Amino acid sequence: MKHSRLASRTATELLTLGLAAALATAMLPGAALAEEQELARGHYPLPETGNVIGEVYTVTVEEGDTLIDIAREHNVGYEAIRMANPEVSLWAPFAGTEVVIPNQHILPDAPREGIVINLSELRLYYYSSEDVVETYPISVGRDGFATPVGVTKTTVKVKDPAWSPPSSMREEAAARGEPAPEVVPPGPDNPLGRHAILLGLPSYLIHGTNKPDGVGMRASRGCIRMFPEDIESLYERVPSGTKVNIIDQPFKAGWSADGVLYAQSFPQLEENEGTFEPILNALEVVTRAFGEEQPPVDYAMLRGVVESPDGSVVSLLRQAEEEPTPAAPQPEEADGLFQELELSALGGHLN
Repeated sequence: MKHSRLASRTATELLTLGLAAALATAMLPGAALAEEQELARGHYPLPETGNVIGEVYTVTVEEGDTLIDIAREHNVGYEAIRMANPEVSLWAPFAGTEVVIPNQHILPDAPREGIVINLSELRLYYYSSEDVVETYPISVGRDGFATPVGVTKTTVKVKDPAWSPPSSMREEAAARGEPAPEVVPPGPDNPLGRHAILLGLPSYLIHGTNKPDGVGMRASRGCIRMFPEDIESLYERVPSGTKVNIIDQPFKAGWSADGVLYAQSFPQLEENEGTFEPILNALEVVTRAFGEEQPPVDYAMLRGVVESPDGSVVSLLRQAEEEPTPAAPQPEEADGLFQELELSALGGHLN
């Protein structure tokens, strides 16, 4: 979407919304008004039960739109919009095309505090208050420059940072005949953008970018990149010393508020391929979601989600008309539960 047209339309919408809000203020109860004011871009109320937030919806392509601009407008990253719309051109979608906006998320299996970064998902979660979670698309380290997993914290915040390219990058540039400067000052050529939040991990930052089209893919040398508007928002509100939990969960499972078990699967990071069996990992995640109960899971659906990871949020529960699940085993037999159930439900083998 053309940024000038987007800015004009946004200004008009804000004016209209402002007038509407002014008229409605006296009619809204205090709690409802506060909730309306809280739910800005990327903000979701934490569910009282379950751990599924947001929704999937569609928008219509207008003349001049690109899929990348639509993704940015709707708080979605490059890979997420591409996987949700595999038949739609990224750069020249036809006007009138319906585009899926994948804005439903299962909260990561991690403590709900501070910042949680899920590398395979290419998404950051920020638990900014007791009843609100924020989530934004990010870029992480590309293959060979993997962002490390671990727990750290935010330290110093820097506005308009200068950037010092690492010696390895300068050497690579020199080998191509393109010597890189030792320091890049603030400005449009600075890849850190206008805001940076340093982490306790030396040389790792959460920062903006001067190339926002790449947000939502593996594109950095290990740092966390965000859309300029998202990092600016976090920069103003995230206190120094905030916990940052960097995890890698390519498969997530969780319950909705109305009691449906959902799963969400993402492509595994290249450097982790072969380090664990994806199907077994998914079964372990589902087992934790059910606790001691024997899960009535549609294993064919589960296998499809794992083998075709596209970020879709999919129900895993069997339909009522399916064959009943066998009786649950005694506690001492629990360790062998899945060795029997999946072997039958997944075709007799796990390959």
